[in-house]
Amino acid sequence: MRSSNLRESFWRTLLTFNFTRVVIAVLLLLYVAIGVKRVSSEAELFADWQICIVYLVLAICFATFAFYYRARFVLQMLFQIAIDVTAISLLFTAAGGARGGLAILYLFPLAGGAVLLPLVWALFFAAAVTLFLLAHSGYQIVTSAGDATLSQSGLYGAFFFALVFLFNRLAARLINQEDLAHQRGRALQIQEAINRLVIADMGDGILVVSRDSTVQISNPAAERMLGLLSRVDEKSYQLSGLHTLAPIADAFFDWLEKTPDQKVSDASTFVVVKPTEEPTLQGATTIWGWRRELTVRLKLRFGAVKAIGMEGDRTVIFLQDVTEIENQAQQLKLASMGRLTASIAHEVRNPLSAISHASSLLAEDMVEPSARRLLTIVADNVTRLNQMIEDILKLSRKAQSNNEPIVLAPFFADIIAELQQTHAMPPHMLRVEAMDGQRVRFDPLHLREVVMNLLSNSLRYASKKPGSVQVHLVEDAAGRLELHVRDDGAAIVPEVRAHLFEPFYTTSSKGTGLGLYVARELCLNNGAMLDYEYRMEKTTEGIDEARGRFVVTFATSAESA
Repeated sequence: MRSSNLRESFWRTLLTFNFTRVVIAVLLLLYVAIGVKRVSSEAELFADWQICIVYLVLAICFATFAFYYRARFVLQMLFQIAIDVTAISLLFTAAGGARGGLAILYLFPLAGGAVLLPLVWALFFAAAVTLFLLAHSGYQIVTSAGDATLSQSGLYGAFFFALVFLFNRLAARLINQEDLAHQRGRALQIQEAINRLVIADMGDGILVVSRDSTVQISNPAAERMLGLLSRVDEKSYQLSGLHTLAPIADAFFDWLEKTPDQKVSDASTFVVVKPTEEPTLQGATTIWGWRRELTVRLKLRFGAVKAIGMEGDRTVIFLQDVTEIENQAQQLKLASMGRLTASIAHEVRNPLSAISHASSLLAEDMVEPSARRLLTIVADNVTRLNQMIEDILKLSRKAQSNNEPIVLAPFFADIIAELQQTHAMPPHMLRVEAMDGQRVRFDPLHLREVVMNLLSNSLRYASKKPGSVQVHLVEDAAGRLELHVRDDGAAIVPEVRAHLFEPFYTTSSKGTGLGLYVARELCLNNGAMLDYEYRMEKTTEGIDEARGRFVVTFATSAESA
């Protein structure tokens, strides 16, 4: 019953007991002051005052001592209750016995002893008080003083014994309950510590979010995946409040709107996010041992937290980075396909040269329009096959990059001049903005090939009007430079965008399907990332509209020229 882990609660109860004693002592002083006229002699009045003042001083001393000296609990309780019983007995005698009405004051020390002391000691004080009351009543009967009877003292004694026993049993039950609660609390703390350790060491990310997408809890893996290390000290933040995490927020809100059956059947979904931090590209995916991507492809699983009265208020989002797995599978497929296509390319190049030469010789002698048209088809397809072979061979030559600072303004000036000469681009069709004083680290030949590829696609689908193709730089939330290439043609639909950077995928009869794939690989080779994104823009009518554009995100921040 007196377990050491409950010691603090006992000392708090003792301090409350001492404070109550001070209050009772003050009330006794007031009682003596109010009852001055009922006192028969000045000697009795002086004795009452002395008893009350001494009792008040002792009560203050007991409270102070218990506050500063927390040792020998039982000894302190025995001494204090003995003083309480003595002081009350003196006042009881001075008041003329039971007719004074002070016998009820014995409840205070007896009840305190019943709660804070073992049952034997509590019953000892109850027996002592009962014997004193019986002895006092017997003395009054012998001396024929007043109308005292033993029955009244006996009833008081029986009442005190019953009260002490009841209080002691109730206190013992409460102590056992407190002990059980303490044990379960310690078990819960151990379980929470184990859970925190396991969650913190998990490779998968975990987010606990409320219905408005406010993140309540996140583990280190999730913070690394999403680039949220700078927000670790923040109490909460919303997924929908960060544009880089908008895909996760959209998937979360879509999941909330589903029925319970749909939530069970649609257990997971896939999203692509761009982490908001890039000091060391936290959460980036390692490819081929050293190359890094600036986006992360995540598999999301949602689970509702089921708690009484809080159904649906909290949702756990499990994040699994599948970027590396998919890239490894892609690289294995491309490696085997690359070896095959490279060998075929070398074998096919010589026959294609012969076919091209033969078609040129035939074209010199052919005069019939139908024959010349057939020869033109042959020449066009030979040119297309040669371009495809050249793209395949570029994949094996692009591994080595020479990153160096490139000043973008003169770089794009050369690009514009070349496009006007080779592609007959109309003047002012291409608008280049926000390039003054900006530079990036990139292999010049690789960047030229990437930009020429993107601009060639834009020129093919643009309306040829002034400014129909736009190139500009912006800075994202992490301080990285983004090169945006967009045109006024029709946006790429999401179904096509999902396969846009796959090799040999094309929607044009004249394309090889390798241009965008090579461009993205060149960006990865230089620590950058190429993607097709939809951004909200205001139209001429002032309406917000999602417009597509190619975005090259550079891994290093721009520096002043």
